[in-house]
Amino acid sequence: MNRIILAVTTALLMSAVPTSAQQDGPWRMHDGMGWGSGWGGMFLGPLFMIAWLAILVAVIVLVVRWLGGGTSGTTPPPRTPHEILDERYARGEIDREEYLRRRDDIAGRS
Repeated sequence: MNRIILAVTTALLMSAVPTSAQQDGPWRMHDGMGWGSGWGGMFLGPLFMIAWLAILVAVIVLVVRWLGGGTSGTTPPPRTPHEILDERYARGEIDREEYLRRRDDIAGRS
């Protein structure tokens, strides 16, 4: 399980690493205009970095929950005093007289 998480994390992080440094010359894209510079690059660049980081964290959380057999989010209803008393009597923790006395106490009988 840890190997899978490590592989997914490594693959996602490696996809974010640029393959080459900025080059000058005729093969340079955008020539310093548009998305790469000015106000657009200054504001949208960090937003895209945060978005990728959020996606990476969400994927890791989902993979860990999926592999860990996460809970469905529902909790069982709490047991009633009658159920607890019945279980204690069935396990032999209390005798019949105490069971009957406590059952009457729970029911509100004297």
